[in-house]
Amino acid sequence: MDKKEKTTNEESESIEQLLRPKTFGEYVGQDKIKNHLKLIIGAAKERGESSDHLLFYGQAGLGKTTLAYIIGKEMGVGVRSTSGPALEKPGDIAAILSNLEPNEILFIDEIHRINKLVEEIFYPAMESRKLHLIIGKGPAAKTFTLDLPPFTVIGATTKVNLLSSPLRSRFGATFRLDYYQNEDVEKIIKRSAKILNVEIAEEAIKKLAEASRFTPRVANRLLKRARDYAQVNKKKEISGEVVEKTLEMLEVDSLGLEEADRELLKTIMTKFGGGPVGLKTLAAALNEEMDTIEEVYEPFLMKIGLLNRTPSGRTATDLAYKHLKLDKTRKLI
Repeated sequence: MDKKEKTTNEESESIEQLLRPKTFGEYVGQDKIKNHLKLIIGAAKERGESSDHLLFYGQAGLGKTTLAYIIGKEMGVGVRSTSGPALEKPGDIAAILSNLEPNEILFIDEIHRINKLVEEIFYPAMESRKLHLIIGKGPAAKTFTLDLPPFTVIGATTKVNLLSSPLRSRFGATFRLDYYQNEDVEKIIKRSAKILNVEIAEEAIKKLAEASRFTPRVANRLLKRARDYAQVNKKKEISGEVVEKTLEMLEVDSLGLEEADRELLKTIMTKFGGGPVGLKTLAAALNEEMDTIEEVYEPFLMKIGLLNRTPSGRTATDLAYKHLKLDKTRKLI
């Protein structure tokens, strides 16, 4: 990586950090979850204890990582971050846990991907703050127990069903982050525009929110691209027209559908008569992984009423035909 590319990556990371809320007051949306967390954190602070272990799940980009860092700030403790795939061997988790400070937070993203051997060592660590290690092999092997300081595990996952029951049961509270309301996304865009020091029209805010897939991460990404378009084309503010041109360039339509979303719907409509069509067949027709269809495309398409998932398979709705300007004879309107 050359110096220029490295600088660009660092700047991009700093912008992401800049846009990330630092307190519950700055965090827009998910009010029920915030109120519950405030209760847990407030009680733990009064007792001078670490918080219960917490689990967040939901679609990518809804603010799971942000909440973990806000909790650390509210508790006045550090947050150590890792991910499930990085914890391959028992020694990996042992090294992290043995170096935690009292009441510190260990944030594990993609926690469903933790190696099963590591997970088994994790159980007593979470439950009784004991780390059991086996040193050596065969008859000479010895078990060594290490006492751990109080700490909090915050796990984040998009696939809560893949967490084993023993691991899931060790979390004191589990929270499901849902898609945001358009009004909340508009507030997030206004806040981000202010931080980025760009002028933006109300019409532009609404158009960006409508195309954001009810997801703050997507809203901020689209806002940054609209800012780039306005800057390059010497526009003083991000107007509704600027947003339209930006979305057109990105091949994102007014509902936030990208080319892959439209291709999925069109395949169901034109190749399978609108459905129902099985997931395996649909994946083969699209040359796409089944997991990607289930976890990336379907939740949003179902949320906005363009796709139904039935026992017989996937079906496109009347609204999908209308949005894509197709009739049920598969001819362009």
